[in-house]
Amino acid sequence: MNGMNAIGAYQNIDAQSGVTDASPHQLITMLMDGALSRIAAAKGAMSRGDTARQGELLGKAISIIDNMRASLDLERGGEVATRLRDLYDYMEGRLVEASSSKDTAVLEEVTGLLREVKSGWEAIPAEYRG
Repeated sequence: MNGMNAIGAYQNIDAQSGVTDASPHQLITMLMDGALSRIAAAKGAMSRGDTARQGELLGKAISIIDNMRASLDLERGGEVATRLRDLYDYMEGRLVEASSSKDTAVLEEVTGLLREVKSGWEAIPAEYRG
């Protein structure tokens, strides 16, 4: 196993450990971080003209946001969960639009929205995180 393969294997094990040991609250935080990371990388790929990589990264970001939407409990979450569902739908649509139009301003818009949601999520007091 060469050095790069060893690093990749270690990172996979480290990520799997983090997921296994994470609370539901931490898992959503990890999803948000993953989406933000992929959007940022897609912006770089977009600026380099690497359309294939841009599409791959935006596809992954959309999938992550879709998983966040699927984790919403609309019954218990009420209006907040419904609004988040609608916001996640909006973000996904905007990422699809950014991919086709190659508009980095749209990526910045979605990044800002996702950071705002993440900030609110992280502000939830520990006793309510479940």
